[in-house]
Amino acid sequence: MINGSARPSGCTFTALMEVAAALEAEGIPCEIAQSGNKPIRDCTGCKKCLELGDRCAFDDDMVNALIQKAKEADGFVFGTPVYYAHPSGRILSLLDRMFYASRSGPFLHKPAAAVASARRAGTTASIDVINKYFTIAQMPVASSTYWNMVHGNTPEEVLRDEEGLQTMRNLGKNMAWLLKCIEAGRERGILPPEAEKIHRTSFIR
Repeated sequence: MINGSARPSGCTFTALMEVAAALEAEGIPCEIAQSGNKPIRDCTGCKKCLELGDRCAFDDDMVNALIQKAKEADGFVFGTPVYYAHPSGRILSLLDRMFYASRSGPFLHKPAAAVASARRAGTTASIDVINKYFTIAQMPVASSTYWNMVHGNTPEEVLRDEEGLQTMRNLGKNMAWLLKCIEAGRERGILPPEAEKIHRTSFIR
């Protein structure tokens, strides 16, 4: 799990901890990586990563370390605060560079979920933005019993959002179920499909 907030113990972290508790209860170990409060570069589209292979050309932040962690992970939960009706710039910079530099390889066919925290609005739009990373990388999207969001201006207020916390717990259970189903399929020889990669439509005529 990646906490896309600069606050290590804020509202987003509180939501992720609820997911983590549900995963651990199902026997799924997990780890929360903090994006921290240091600058994270945006992707510049330089395409140097095409030469480096699973590495971003910029090596002065945590992106390359997270790509390596992603290779070892079986599933992902990406959490973001909502400051101004969209995901944090931190999480978007991380995801842009992680998915582009690795050509989505460490993420392919692994289940994922987006979680958003906000005082009031902007959560569904933020979840929609992050979900797009999953669908282009052929990742099963883990769901819950409501949109994956919590509300509150402080962690203490989030802990009073009973439906939001319930949604996080159900998300953790569903993620655990997906992971176990994938593992059971792998044991029976059911492997991910090979995607076609022939056509690239140009809309410029």
